[in-house]
Amino acid sequence: MRILLVAATFFEIRPFVEKLPLLNKMSEQLSHYRHKNIDIDVLITGVGMIPTAYLLGKQLTLQQYDLAINAGIAGTFNRSLPLGSVVNVVEDCVAELGAEDGDNFLSMFDLGLIDPDVHPYQHGVLINDFRNDAALIKPGRINKLPKVKGITSNTVHGNVQSIARIQQLTMADLESMEGAAFLFVCLTEKIQCLQIRAISNLVEERDKKTWKLDLALKSLNQLLFDLLIDI
Repeated sequence: MRILLVAATFFEIRPFVEKLPLLNKMSEQLSHYRHKNIDIDVLITGVGMIPTAYLLGKQLTLQQYDLAINAGIAGTFNRSLPLGSVVNVVEDCVAELGAEDGDNFLSMFDLGLIDPDVHPYQHGVLINDFRNDAALIKPGRINKLPKVKGITSNTVHGNVQSIARIQQLTMADLESMEGAAFLFVCLTEKIQCLQIRAISNLVEERDKKTWKLDLALKSLNQLLFDLLIDI
């Protein structure tokens, strides 16, 4: 089995990766590891949708994978999700892609620029209906993760007014800077994929003193170890 692990920064997945035997470092962004009978390519894209889409799309033209995993931290709008917990993002979108019309926001679908049901979109969002048909992962831990709705933004929200507005528009649970790009590429290429995020903070006026970054990183990397056991 061959897996592609995609992260924006090495920092987010360092504890997991450093316990794997490195077989080959192909570039600054891509390294190859092996665990038992599993080949694991680790792709560090850098922060944001553009590098994620470019480097992931490029890699998928060079190598076939049984499973792609996007792992990272994220902020949550949903106060019922505990800081430090890990979730499975099954729906995502680029919430800011569209046009302002006075006080209103018109999405690219509202504007008629894209059919909301043209692949890989479903009703204007990206839905990951990972079914594990090939039994890639043993049922258990992955099925127990909360399934949540994400948005992907170029600028993460930290203003009371903009937070309220985006919540009203999307009803999202969490926010990342790469998730929709990852899902768009994988769904387009029909690659089995998972977007796994650990909650480091509430989406609110920026106050890093309230963040649980260390706990989120610990939880995320433990989940990655657990998934290896289940594969």
